[in-house]
Amino acid sequence: MKRIVSLSAALLLPLMLLAQESRVTWSREKIDGHRTGVVASNADNVAEAMGTVSGRTYTAPNGKKFRRGTVRNVAKVIIDAQPAMSKVKQVIGYSTEDMVRKSPECPLYDWFIDEVMRATADSTGKKIDIGFTNRGGVRIDMPKGEIFYDDIMSMFPFKNNLCYVALKGRDVRALLDQMAREKFLIIGGMKVVARNGKIVSATVNGEPLDDDRVYGIATINFLLDGGDGFSIAKNAIEVIHCNGWIYDTVIDYVKGLTAAGKPVEFENKHWITIEKEGRK
Repeated sequence: MKRIVSLSAALLLPLMLLAQESRVTWSREKIDGHRTGVVASNADNVAEAMGTVSGRTYTAPNGKKFRRGTVRNVAKVIIDAQPAMSKVKQVIGYSTEDMVRKSPECPLYDWFIDEVMRATADSTGKKIDIGFTNRGGVRIDMPKGEIFYDDIMSMFPFKNNLCYVALKGRDVRALLDQMAREKFLIIGGMKVVARNGKIVSATVNGEPLDDDRVYGIATINFLLDGGDGFSIAKNAIEVIHCNGWIYDTVIDYVKGLTAAGKPVEFENKHWITIEKEGRK
């Protein structure tokens, strides 16, 4: 037994010393096609963007050949999968700039809530005054350049549908007070100023929010009863659920812009202003 223990210790010590002397380092490289010429493909340019596999040889877009081995095997798996992915890799639009998510407001959020309000009005025939939706429902940024079907599906992956909610101004104010204390939703159609965790002003179409007036709200079903801690349908005078998912609505919107020869672009409308602590 002593001999076995001694032998194990003798083998372990050099390994421990080697581990102490060895260091593992990582570096990050941008996937820009610098080695093989491979770039992201769309539905119509797989061979040009990703190369081809013939028999045991993978020919990369830059002409470099890989025979057998891991590179060829991985390339075959990825290239063979492209036909099944062709629908989601269709180019459906074009964005003039990156639209990066930024709290509490940014051009992407304003672009989205503007479409939520428009589509809800079209679906229900109701007048829409205000829009509310959650920032967490927008999962990725809008890329600059070509927009794939998959970009929109990835941006809005959840199965939420549009809803119309009729609320009195006092209930809208209660929602705004909650946002000021906790976190702001994406807001459209109204100018809100918050300071020190409180709402100091709120206007709709240039008019102060009226506690007794009934306002038409465009939102999503996720927020009706507890989603992200908000219950927009509480005290609702009327609720209408629209058919279809959010991503279908946005995809149709982007396709419509493209058909009209228009790109995806938007500017911050400054619906939300959060003043610094102590400012008066």
